[in-house]
Amino acid sequence: MTRAYISLGSNMGDKVASLKQAVELLQAHEHIQVIRVSSIYDTDPVGYEDQDVFMNIVAEVETELTGEELLTVCQSIEQELKRVRVVRWGPRTMDLDIILYGDEVIDTPILTVPHPRMHERAFVLVPLVELNAEVIHPVQRKSAEELLSENGHDGVRLFEKWT
Repeated sequence: MTRAYISLGSNMGDKVASLKQAVELLQAHEHIQVIRVSSIYDTDPVGYEDQDVFMNIVAEVETELTGEELLTVCQSIEQELKRVRVVRWGPRTMDLDIILYGDEVIDTPILTVPHPRMHERAFVLVPLVELNAEVIHPVQRKSAEELLSENGHDGVRLFEKWT
């Protein structure tokens, strides 16, 4: 079993309901066990800023799947929740990104882990630190807590605890 961390975000429709449905779909997969889910954070958009705020969480999972198989599951959940990719970093009903997959570094044409920008994104680091402040970024060689202290948590606000 490999421990992985998945960042989930939504800024269209009923954002909280979409996050909960996505976690339920992860848990329903026979080769994925959701261990813990962070609180829900209200976050400012990054990159393309002319859009509604996001709701973001991080889910800690254990899986027998390879990184690429886990990616396929994440993409199928996005599709089930009607994800449409129109504008890079633009509005979406659901976005699932594998941010860490064990301590592996994966760089294939379809998957890059750790997520290439996770170490500079507070909307990923704040909920990750809530779950595991000591998890080490395998490229940066720093803990999630160290990365968050270097980058700050601007634009990320606690919305509610996960229930």
